[in-house]
Amino acid sequence: MDFNTRVWEVCKRIPKGKVSTYKEIAKVLNTKAYRAVGNALNKNPYAPIVPCHRVINSDGKMGGFAKGAAAKILLLEKEGIEIKDGKVDLKRFLFSF
Repeated sequence: MDFNTRVWEVCKRIPKGKVSTYKEIAKVLNTKAYRAVGNALNKNPYAPIVPCHRVINSDGKMGGFAKGAAAKILLLEKEGIEIKDGKVDLKRFLFSF
């Protein structure tokens, strides 16, 4: 299985109403290639089955999204994730693998 496919498989495990980070996904894959995780998610052809909008930066900020940050925020809020000052409270919403 190639790297991108492995990233997408991990991402599919993030449930609705939770988020993860590029770093956490990289940890699951036993790598420190956080940017490569982001690049794989940017190329995700399986949205919304692979919910790449649920992956954010380690500081709680949105990070990138192919359809833009506003679209990412809207999707997360529809799933019940609160965003305050452009950030998600990771203590409340982080999914642990």
